[in-house]
Amino acid sequence: MCEGRKPGGRTPEVGAQRTAGCAQSDFCYSYAVVRLRLRRGVRGRSSRRAMQSERDSIVGRARRVLIVSDSYPPLTGGATLATEQLAIGMLEVGWEVLVVTSWQRGASEREIVNGIRIVRLRGLVSRVGALSADAHRYTPPPFADPELAWRLHRVIREFRPTLIHSYGWITYSVLAVAPRRVPVAVSARDYGYICPKRTLVRSGKPCSGPSLRKCLVCAPELYGAPKGFVATVSVLGQRRWLRSRMSALHSCSGYMSEKMDEFLLSGKRGKSIKRTVIPDFRPEPGVVSEDTLASFVEQLPSKPFILFVGALRLIKGVEILLEAYAGIAGDRPPLVLIGSRAPDTPKIGTGITVLHDWPFVAVLEAWRRCLFGVSPSVLPEPLGNVVHEGMSQGKAVIGTVPGGHGSMITDGVTGLLVPSGDVVQLRHAMVRLISDEELRERLGSKGKERAKDFTREVCLPRFRRLYEETVDGSASRRLEGD
Repeated sequence: MCEGRKPGGRTPEVGAQRTAGCAQSDFCYSYAVVRLRLRRGVRGRSSRRAMQSERDSIVGRARRVLIVSDSYPPLTGGATLATEQLAIGMLEVGWEVLVVTSWQRGASEREIVNGIRIVRLRGLVSRVGALSADAHRYTPPPFADPELAWRLHRVIREFRPTLIHSYGWITYSVLAVAPRRVPVAVSARDYGYICPKRTLVRSGKPCSGPSLRKCLVCAPELYGAPKGFVATVSVLGQRRWLRSRMSALHSCSGYMSEKMDEFLLSGKRGKSIKRTVIPDFRPEPGVVSEDTLASFVEQLPSKPFILFVGALRLIKGVEILLEAYAGIAGDRPPLVLIGSRAPDTPKIGTGITVLHDWPFVAVLEAWRRCLFGVSPSVLPEPLGNVVHEGMSQGKAVIGTVPGGHGSMITDGVTGLLVPSGDVVQLRHAMVRLISDEELRERLGSKGKERAKDFTREVCLPRFRRLYEETVDGSASRRLEGD
């Protein structure tokens, strides 16, 4: 038990899962020691040495991160899987990790998966069905949910993290209760901090940027008038508060960083906000039996095919892809779509293979067998992990601009880029790759080299450095403020 803590009082969210090593890495205790020593009159050079010594002590001992996210597996999605991979990676490099995510119907409230302790917290909004935009997947609201914030407060008080790393709209509830002494790193893996729809798409096209007038018209098209109004006022009205409370801002691509600079930080970054760009990295493929893998492979066409991987949504460009594919003359390769259905999944005609619920190792096998891949997103992709997944298997991939695809694909060198929503340009790019084997091979080879920058070996040390520098910087500011 931590020194100075009363017996009992453990919250049911964390319970007996706390490890026994908390006294050795208790950030609060370290900080109290620093304050006490400085108040006893250490001055001048000795003061600076003491501050440096204690700061090093804090960083060395306190390695406890609370990772908070709107969603977590078994839910799917690029940002969801990125959060899981980060939690696993930080655990492997020696950090104590607790994941807090939003409650989901049918999911365990507390469990341990891959060595990661997971707590799912319910909020007040989840108890009112009319307030939830998706009946099958609960997402926290873009404001501090009273019940969710209260539960988060209990978890933070019990776990006593060195650092909180948050992604998504649950961040508003986190910041409402996070102690000022604990630095909070915020991840931008979608546009939810600047766009009420989280997509930065308006009228089916990339939006030039949020404004109250535009968003009050656009958001109700997705949520309805009452919820659209609340989402708009909440997201746009809390930007100043959000940037005042965060210690670090992590963006998953250079494009995302530019949008956060322009519409969240708004030129008022301040020296206290650490900014960094680190892409999400691919998970390890995992191991399945040959028979299991064969059961997936036999669902694929026998000859080389064009591959799409991702949610079968309009903003992912599925409708654009189907239209472009239908216009290809002559003997065209088969088209395979691997992904999950959504309420806006367009009608998919006969002759196109549609596959659902494929494990990652089977998806990689599909990439290895395909002719080339297509990721025709209409929204400006924050990053688009499926692109570097396909590139890692030596396959040429067609992506879209604007968005994060440009962080991975150099047009004509490591892949092809086309304007989002442009059916004619997409069809032209597909025809080029169908007819030019040498081009496919060259782009695939260069792309495979580029994809090495999106591996755990490259990205995880950067996240680790972000954590350590954020904690160190926060401790320095507090010490100097004393």
